[in-house]
Amino acid sequence: MPKSRIRKNKDGSAPKPEKKSETKIDLSSGRRWVAPLMLAMFLVGLAWIVVFYITQGDYPVGALGNWNIVVGFGFIAAGFVVSTQWK
Repeated sequence: MPKSRIRKNKDGSAPKPEKKSETKIDLSSGRRWVAPLMLAMFLVGLAWIVVFYITQGDYPVGALGNWNIVVGFGFIAAGFVVSTQWK
């Protein structure tokens, strides 16, 4: 069976593939503080909301009233904002 014209070379050898240079990726970005801070923000926000519900609004800040829930969710949202810096 004859070979196709596309595969036919003048000298009969296949072209040699180009050598690819190896690149090293530096995974040490220097942002070791991101994960602990993110988890701390999540836990502070969760604890703030739980304490508010357990104490029936007397703590953590009684003068804020139901705005304590917003403060707790604010800490949680700040944790998500910090998580965008994680690599």
